[in-house]
Amino acid sequence: MEIVKKARSRFRQYPNLLVECRFEGSAYAACVAQEGHMQKGSCQAEFEKFKQCLVKTAAKLGTRL
Repeated sequence: MEIVKKARSRFRQYPNLLVECRFEGSAYAACVAQEGHMQKGSCQAEFEKFKQCLVKTAAKLGTRL
């Protein structure tokens, strides 16, 4: 059950991660919303910035994704 406790602990950190990366997440969401017909890689730059922010923030908080 230790694994379950650790997973729950990580999931509790997700709101904090999203708050810290709200600007990058908003930019990615806006890109996805404005594209009329999505194609692979349309919003890749925004996604990468959002992903990098999540990884950096997770490391700062001492958790993983």
